[in-house]
Amino acid sequence: MYRKGEGVPQDDAEAVRWYRLAAEQGIAKAQSNLGLMYDEGEGVPQDDAEAVRWYRLAAEQGDASAQSNLGLMYDEGEGVPQDDAEAVRWYRLAAEQGDASAQFNLG
Repeated sequence: MYRKGEGVPQDDAEAVRWYRLAAEQGIAKAQSNLGLMYDEGEGVPQDDAEAVRWYRLAAEQGDASAQSNLGLMYDEGEGVPQDDAEAVRWYRLAAEQGDASAQFNLG
């Protein structure tokens, strides 16, 4: 709600605080969202390695969005060494779940 300002004032730092609380408890969607905040530098300094860390935790739990984003990080060599095979692996997992972005990138 804080990220989008729905029902509360929009506040990226507060969104990060809540995402982190949930992410540290192993909630995949919160881990994926926290990864996105680091990826985009919203509410925290932009940090590709930290984005990869959170995306990976969520991706390993089967979160398609995190899998797609992790694939992109490997595809572009952001926060990890560029690795086409790893990019394809994560894109494929997300694409098989119907993630349109991963399907496009895989193609």
